[in-house]
Amino acid sequence: MKDIHIDSNPKVQSVFENYPDSVKNKMYELRKLVLEVASETEGLESLEETLKWGEPSYLTKHGSTIRMDWKQKTPDRYALYFQCTSQLVPTFRTIYDSTLAFEGNRAVVFKLDEELPVDTVKHCLSMALTYHKLKHMPLLGQ
Repeated sequence: MKDIHIDSNPKVQSVFENYPDSVKNKMYELRKLVLEVASETEGLESLEETLKWGEPSYLTKHGSTIRMDWKQKTPDRYALYFQCTSQLVPTFRTIYDSTLAFEGNRAVVFKLDEELPVDTVKHCLSMALTYHKLKHMPLLGQ
């Protein structure tokens, strides 16, 4: 693991702190995975942590925006969101249809009462953080 520069908007922390207690640890776990994958990704030197549509969001120079959130209207689940015009979620569906749950072409959704498939999620995050280097390849190079 290498050190990368993380430019974090302080307002992101307050979003995490305002999640209900039953959700907070799951959201922090997703954040931790994003930071881990970013630090393990060759050629990725910086990561921006900000808010987009009020949701914690992660941007890199050669990646596609990753957002995450829990919503009161679906209290038993939380999600990672990706640009719906990208090939990320369709690729994730092709590779991980039996492992992950999806919402259209924009999200991977998780149930609060289930264990997160860490290795699978890390692979998806890796593809998103390097998307612009991979988007021309079949199945994003997988």
